[in-house]
Parts: sequence; structure tokens; C-alpha cells
Amino acid sequence: MTRTIHLAFAVWLGSAALVAQTTTASVQATGSATIYVQPDQAQLTVSVTTQGTTAQDAGQQNANLTAIVTQAITSVLGASGSIQTVSYSVNPRYSNGTATQPSIIVGYSATNSFQVTMTDLTLIGRAIDTVNQAGATSVGSLTLGLQNPAPSLQQALAAASKQALANAGAIASGLGGKTGAVISAQQSSAYTPVVALVGTAAPTTQLQTGPVSVSATVTVTVQLQ
Repeated sequence: MTRTIHLAFAVWLGSAALVAQTTTASVQATGSATIYVQPDQAQLTVSVTTQGTTAQDAGQQNANLTAIVTQAITSVLGASGSIQTVSYSVNPRYSNGTATQPSIIVGYSATNSFQVTMTDLTLIGRAIDTVNQAGATSVGSLTLGLQNPAPSLQQALAAASKQALANAGAIASGLGGKTGAVISAQQSSAYTPVVALVGTAAPTTQLQTGPVSVSATVTVTVQLQ
């Protein structure tokens, strides 16, 4: 009989603990923050496309022209930038077919696309002008961003957390109580690179480098006392 009494007592204590846990009052609130940071990195996508009667001919012409373009941009960047190939392709070119004459291969095109990364933003205009003058086929996807966004993201998260706690305090006050310990927290954050606007007032390309936006959202659940 003694064992049976101890067993029932243990079950009763477990049930009491469960009730206490599920009846804890809490409030949930969300805070958001956005900060603006000047970019310290620019990335420019440059493409060189050439054509030839054979795949080898198109590829060789592309190699020659790409070397000219990359040497020209390297002379501008110096130690404040780098160049990295992002894609390379060689594809056949076809004639226009007719009802009686099917399309045939008339030549080949080779395209080499590479990304130019700059940490000296004063060189952006010169870089664009240089690759154009050296023979680049297209220049686009100029993106201004941050080399290391982590510190700015953490700053935004800290501001959003304070806002979330302040909002939770306001809710608790409105309910006639106050906040206690934080039960849980969830976060999301992101930074948005910007695209430069090209001006036309000067002989060389002029760019207006706007700030990068870094945003964060934090949702907290806190005890209500």
C-alpha cells in the first residue's frame, strides 16, 4: 500500500507542475529597425562577345579581346580591386530557315562575362569608361554594397530588439501589468545593395552612390506580471 500512495503522490505533483507551466501569462511584441550605411564595395559585370566562322576562331578572338579589356581595367584598379570570371560560353549561330531550306550553322559566338570588384568607389566612373573604350560588349549590373555587412546587421538587430521590448512594455502597461523575463525571441534581417544612378554632366561617367539599407525585425515573447 505504501508504494501505491507514493506513486499517486508523484503523479499529482507532475500534474500540478504542468498546470503551472501552461497558465503562465505572457505578451508578444515585434520591433523593427532600419539603418543606412555608406557602401564600401562596388561590383560591375562586364561581358565580351566575339564571333567567328569556327568555335576555335570565336574563342581565340574572345581570348584576345578579353585580355585587352582586363589589362585595361587592371591598370585602373591597381590594388583596390579584383576580376573574376562568372561565365563563359561558345554557341553556334544559325541561318534563318525557310519552308524548303532548314537552318544551318553559319558561325559561332563566344561570350566571356567577368565581375569587377572595387573597394575604391571613386574609380567606378573610370572603370566603366575604360572597359567600354577597351572593347567590352556590355557593361551592367553595377551593385553597391558592403564588404562585411555583419556589424551593420547586428546594429539593426540590437535596435529592433529594444523596440520590441519597448512595445511589449507598452502592451503590459495597457493591461495593467509589467513585463518580466524574456521567454523567446525570433529575428530576421537583411541588407539591400543599391544600384548607382548614371549622370551625364561630365565627360566621364558620374555615379551617385546612395546608402545601403540594413533592416531587422525581432519578435519577443515576455512574461506578464
